[in-house]
Amino acid sequence: MKSCIECHERFDGPLWRCPSCGFTPRQLAHVTSFCEPEGSDGFDPDAFDRLARLEHASFWFRSRSRLIVWALRRYFPHVQRILELGCGTGFVLQGLCEAFPGLSFAGAELHLEGLRHAAERVPAAELFQLDARRLPFESEFDVIGAFDVLEHIEMDERVLREMHRAVKPTGGIVLTVPQHPWLWSPADEYAEHKRRYRRAELLRKVSTAGFIVRRITSFVSLLLPGMAAMRLRTRLAGERFDADHEHHAAARVTGALERVADVERALIGRGMDLPVGGSLLVVATRT
Repeated sequence: MKSCIECHERFDGPLWRCPSCGFTPRQLAHVTSFCEPEGSDGFDPDAFDRLARLEHASFWFRSRSRLIVWALRRYFPHVQRILELGCGTGFVLQGLCEAFPGLSFAGAELHLEGLRHAAERVPAAELFQLDARRLPFESEFDVIGAFDVLEHIEMDERVLREMHRAVKPTGGIVLTVPQHPWLWSPADEYAEHKRRYRRAELLRKVSTAGFIVRRITSFVSLLLPGMAAMRLRTRLAGERFDADHEHHAAARVTGALERVADVERALIGRGMDLPVGGSLLVVATRT
């Protein structure tokens, strides 16, 4: 079901023109555009080219994608239609398409720079340029994912309410976010984060939006001491964060780091909820 972002009229059918107020999104190549970004809004558009170069070689991006695939298989075995909010370059969306052939995928992103990469990586996905605070959907998707997106948005609670409206009554959401405010460092400033989450804070916000949390666990847990030491050193030294340097340094030991992430995923798969870690995974269903 479609929902007009101007007058909130609900309507269905193949066309996006609102039958009530006549609002029609722009069609830009392979993208249906509902907005134009206001400034960077929590993310540097120029970063997408760098991300596209780094993601496939990064143990963190690859390991996180495997965890997301596991969560979808475990908690939403009958999923048919998936939307990824803040899909960026389409790296996760590409992995989901490969893991779940035959399903219907959509990706949404504020910046066209990211969607250009996503269109190349996942040509079968439906792509939208939109503001996550104003979603043009009503009970449309089985699952909506937002993977390291909410921390970029000041009005994160509004986004969660929009996700609740856009997901089907039998569906749910999968989220990943950075955890522990005490880990704040120049890396977060470089990424234009608004916050790092406390577990209780995220639980409250997800529940207030109308979801029932089915699973919450930390990840990047076994590597947390090294991560904390690196962030603390950078913060105390007043150094600027260099994403290329950090990812290239990790690439030299990527095999070992991925094996550690595999151990974590196995523990999570056996029902262990890891209490601390650089990130949080949340699975919740709509009430």
